Amino acid sequence: MFYPLKVILIPVLLGYSLGLDDLSISAVELTVHVGDSALLGCVSQSTGEKHVTKVDWMFSSGKHIEDEYVLFYYSNISVPVGHFQNRVRLVGDILHHDGSLLLQNVEETDQGNFTCEIRFQMESLVFKKVVVLHVLPEEPKELMVHVGDSTQMRCVFHSTEEKHMSRADWMFSSGEPAKEEIVLRYQRKLRTPMGYSQNWGRFLNRVNLVGDTSRNDVSIMLHGVKESDGGNYTCHIYLGNLTFRKTTVLQVILKESRTLVTPVALRPEILGGNQLVLIVGIVCATILLLPVLILIVKMAYGNKSSVTSTTLVKSLENTEKACAEKHIYSSITTQEVNDEEESSGKSEATYMTMNPVWPSLRSAPISPPDQRSTWGMAKTEQAF
Repeated sequence: MFYPLKVILIPVLLGYSLGLDDLSISAVELTVHVGDSALLGCVSQSTGEKHVTKVDWMFSSGKHIEDEYVLFYYSNISVPVGHFQNRVRLVGDILHHDGSLLLQNVEETDQGNFTCEIRFQMESLVFKKVVVLHVLPEEPKELMVHVGDSTQMRCVFHSTEEKHMSRADWMFSSGEPAKEEIVLRYQRKLRTPMGYSQNWGRFLNRVNLVGDTSRNDVSIMLHGVKESDGGNYTCHIYLGNLTFRKTTVLQVILKESRTLVTPVALRPEILGGNQLVLIVGIVCATILLLPVLILIVKMAYGNKSSVTSTTLVKSLENTEKACAEKHIYSSITTQEVNDEEESSGKSEATYMTMNPVWPSLRSAPISPPDQRSTWGMAKTEQAF
């Protein structure tokens, strides 16, 4: 329903500002992280009963790009526009000349200059204020800590104005369907920015407030982390009718045991449960397989011995055979042949045929000298 109004009002409001004198105020700077919320203050210190007619918020990234509207207020209607829609709202008290802007879920592209202009009825004077916003990378939303260690959880409400929180609460939820537990509560004293904090329950004496409360910083330090401390920690900061929330997820890691492991220390664990059955099974299997292993070794050794003996016997037989043949062939001399030639009185040529004697013939009895030609060598024949 605001879009037609926006199209009509912007030209009118821009034309209305022509010819007016500006009262420039020096710029202020504010640094926030991505995802945080920031209160951009814009309060006029003008005195008297002046009625605010118009408030404009514009943004410039400083990259020579035309300024864009963030939000404008006119006739008791505030309209956020552009990519700031759904992320900004006017939170100041217009009746008290307060046109402060709340920027939520800050993005990296929000870094730049935010300019506020407040105009009063029947006055040409324009109140102007510039906020230079610096955007840092997002802080981790999840923390991992070991049991027994300490960890800090930050919670800061960023503002350019001296707005002091009235109260702050830290709540814990384990994620299970149970009531939230109070971790710490801070209450500001009347007429002073200082206050007091209190914690109780299982977080008693383990949580300290370490933030600067005068700057709306209620960061806490959790000591002696326990396994049951894992869960969601939500910070609530109350500033009048404003409430700022931030949630941090804490994951607790169990420390590894560094105790020296000894057989004595392991004995109760080994002898219990299925481990005892496993040990008995291994022993029984070893006993059953031992005879089989011994038999296999014996068979392997026997085969090896048999093969060695057979090889040795064959080697000896070959040696004896070679020696016998050498003896047989060398026993034939030319003296016997010469004697036969002389007895016959002939000089014809002779030849002989030799038959080898196998080693088995060596066992036969020695023949008489007259039979040597039969066993020792073949008969000689004369060629006619």
